[in-house]
Amino acid sequence: MIGPLPGDIFRQGQVLNHTYEIEGVLGRGGTGEVYRARNQISGRIVAIKALNAQFSGNDDYIQLMRREEQMRDVMNDAVVRYSECSRTDQGHVFLVMDFIDGPSMNDIMMRRRMDPRELMIIAHRVAEGLVAAHGRGIVHRDLSPDNVVLRDGAPEKATIIDFGIAKDTSAGAKTIVGNEFAGKYEYAAPEQLEGRAEKRSDLYALGATLLAAYRGQVPFGGATPGEIVRRKQTKLDTEGVPDPLKGLIDWLAAPALADRAPSAEAVVDRLAKALKPVSARGGRQASGSGSAVRKGRGGTLAVLVALLLGLMVGGAWYAGLLGGLTTPPPPVAAPYQLAAKFGPAGSAFSAHAPDEPAAALLRQAFAGAAGAPAPEGSVTLAAGVPDELWVGHVVTGLGLMQGLAEWDLAVSDRAVTLTGLADSRDLAVGKTTAISDWARQAGLTARVDIVIGPRILPVAGVEEMILPFATCGQLRPVQPPASGYAIGDTVVVSGALETEVARDKLRESLEAGIGERKVRIDATILNADLCAIRKVLPPLESDNLTIWLGDGATGQVNLSGIYRAGENPIAEVLAPADLTGLSLWVVVVDNTGSVYNLLPNIRQEAHEITDVGEVLNGQRRIRVLFSVEDLQAKRGFLGTVVSEDSFGKSEVIAFLSRTSLFGIRRPKDESVASFAEALAEILREEPGNIVSIASRVIDARP
Repeated sequence: MIGPLPGDIFRQGQVLNHTYEIEGVLGRGGTGEVYRARNQISGRIVAIKALNAQFSGNDDYIQLMRREEQMRDVMNDAVVRYSECSRTDQGHVFLVMDFIDGPSMNDIMMRRRMDPRELMIIAHRVAEGLVAAHGRGIVHRDLSPDNVVLRDGAPEKATIIDFGIAKDTSAGAKTIVGNEFAGKYEYAAPEQLEGRAEKRSDLYALGATLLAAYRGQVPFGGATPGEIVRRKQTKLDTEGVPDPLKGLIDWLAAPALADRAPSAEAVVDRLAKALKPVSARGGRQASGSGSAVRKGRGGTLAVLVALLLGLMVGGAWYAGLLGGLTTPPPPVAAPYQLAAKFGPAGSAFSAHAPDEPAAALLRQAFAGAAGAPAPEGSVTLAAGVPDELWVGHVVTGLGLMQGLAEWDLAVSDRAVTLTGLADSRDLAVGKTTAISDWARQAGLTARVDIVIGPRILPVAGVEEMILPFATCGQLRPVQPPASGYAIGDTVVVSGALETEVARDKLRESLEAGIGERKVRIDATILNADLCAIRKVLPPLESDNLTIWLGDGATGQVNLSGIYRAGENPIAEVLAPADLTGLSLWVVVVDNTGSVYNLLPNIRQEAHEITDVGEVLNGQRRIRVLFSVEDLQAKRGFLGTVVSEDSFGKSEVIAFLSRTSLFGIRRPKDESVASFAEALAEILREEPGNIVSIASRVIDARP
């Protein structure tokens, strides 16, 4: 149990309301802490959620706690049980609930990929909990892997927790945190981003949770508000997920409500049918006493080993009779096991064997596979070997480990589990096939998971792979881990590409070179004109500048940058109000092969940052694309309305430089080639003059 820290709300041994004795801290958050406690009257272990002092007097947060406590009316084993909401003499508000002893789905998926059937069992259980909550008009709104706990680690005991931002949808009910977004972007349904949450929103979150747990990683929700909105309009990527789990996730997480599962009850019914017991499929056993020779090198070796062991054991029994000696039988082992592993951290080995000669064979086989001797005492003599060929089969299996960079082999009776690391895709495929064939021929059931290395992929290696494809400006990994990409990580590449064909070729190149890792290309597909400018741009961040896009008719922000026919895009450059001593140059690269110089222009030749725009709330806003109304009133210089001949992508680019970018005002419009040539010349002659670049794409669609 974690000991108390100076900042803890409660201390170990403290008794709340003469009933609950604090045993230790389970977790800490921004608004409070969770403790393990014991009811001194009943002895029952409970969890206590307590608010920090500054929130215990806040009506909004108290309402959250009160709303969560009202979940005690939901009586279902798949939903955490709440007992009471109370306040200490010191004024701390706390909530008492069941203590769920077990890992969350998030804990498990951070360690391993979860099995499809295991996930369907969890989904069935969670859906039953949602039936109970939804029946009371409660929408969870924050269902995710860390809010599903497996009691005792059992999938069939999955329990939904943390209804802290749940929404009561019953008539006249008060929403706790309003209609604005609540939850986690990665798992939230599309309608939640618009402030609408309903029962089917929880079903979307369940689908996203299942996908994350199967892939073993949190889904990428997007880096910007616009990207988040766009991603939520498309289906989740379930490629490679086996059916029926894939079909379930697609149904649960359909972006459109009309295509999504209609209710939690419907999900329970579908899963109940999918999880009906099926007849066991055991491996075919050898007939008779095992004297028949199996096909294949492994089977022949197994028979030979069995015969040798039989002779040795028979000889020892005969010698014992001659000497009048008796040896007590070894204890029975159930299951009969072998565990062997090899890797950078070293090797380990333990096994059962029916006698010492068999033990010697197992130790020798391990030494050959791992290149290290078996530890003393690693083999335990035990009765209960599944059959006389078992040792021979295991010896053959250990021999198949050679060539793998890492491996972990476990045999339990007739079940085999192998995880390993291969240096190449061909080796991984070859070893998987060989081991699967060996297990089938030996009458064993095998689960083989050989991943493709290296164990850690350097970020520099990824950068080298993507460099040849950077023909439309900079391509780079998104938030790469400092220590390199681990097995199972996702390599995310952002930037721009000229065509979808180029994007597909980049993905293929990465998939061939990064081993057992996923690839996501979050690159914008631009056109040749935009790419011609981007090729010239230096790799600078937009530290001091932001491009704001809006709608000319309403003045409202446009997060996605998508405009339809008849709409009037407007744009502003945003900069800190205290930014001084720098020059601003703004252009728009049109999709017709032209560049329009927006600032400076014929009406606004001054372009020192302090001479343009207006300061509002500590921010300087410089309008560069104007509304139709502004143009008609002659308050603006350049604007546009989307029409059929302007469909496509344009880009607003702002340059912040130490001195005027070009020195003189350029024409109102010029060709892309002319501007790109002039910009390249300036960059050669005045390196370091540009200090910041910001850009936004305007996507005009029918």
